[in-house]
Amino acid sequence: SLLQLKLWNKYRVSNIPSLIFIDASTGKVVCRNGLLVIRDDPEGLEFPWGPKPFSEVVAGPLLRNNGQTLDSSALEGSHVGVYFSAHWCPPCRSLTRVLVESYRKIKEAGQKFEILFVSADRSEESFKQYFSEMPWVAVPYADEARRSRLNRLYGIQGIPTLIVLDPKGEVITRQGRVEVLNDIECREFPWHPKPVLELTDSNAVQLNEGPCLVLFVDSEDDGESEAAKQLIQPIAEKIIAKYKAKEEEA
Repeated sequence: SLLQLKLWNKYRVSNIPSLIFIDASTGKVVCRNGLLVIRDDPEGLEFPWGPKPFSEVVAGPLLRNNGQTLDSSALEGSHVGVYFSAHWCPPCRSLTRVLVESYRKIKEAGQKFEILFVSADRSEESFKQYFSEMPWVAVPYADEARRSRLNRLYGIQGIPTLIVLDPKGEVITRQGRVEVLNDIECREFPWHPKPVLELTDSNAVQLNEGPCLVLFVDSEDDGESEAAKQLIQPIAEKIIAKYKAKEEEA
């Protein structure tokens, strides 16, 4: 029915079963990943399962691939990319290769940036093998509870996912994968979402995330695509501002 479709769209449900907790008084999403919550907290000790600050969820020791450990407080004051990935997944491996270069470029440009690998590998062994290619930090593989809490915090439904946080731990974009692949030179870092995007292979995934307006123009004529952009830019900005005021994702 139409109502069902509206609910699927409103909560961006892409696979089933999905369990989403909302605050009935405001209609805001409290937790996107209810199935993980119930698995991890069957007694309901953490109820009402609202979002906690990143710094609280990530708290504890982190690893470097040389075996060194450091405390998660070392991430404070930096932009952080939270990278959900696994060696068994081919798109993850190809993104990792690009991400290693992006990480290097951003650090060389003097930006404070760190990446946190949250593994979905199937064994400690494959985690170690995969992590040996990464110049950043990781949640220890054995700390399954903390890995699961991070998955829950961001409602991760598939990998690879790269979530970019500002130095306060607030989400800048959930589309880090698209941003990295579209901006090989990292000129747009930290990738604040743009109101209007040019449709490409890598960002087409966003068409699944909710209602989209797609404007077709004659690509032969550069002036036309610029004029079209000017036409829809103010509309897009208005819509984004409206959602921002409601503290909801647009």
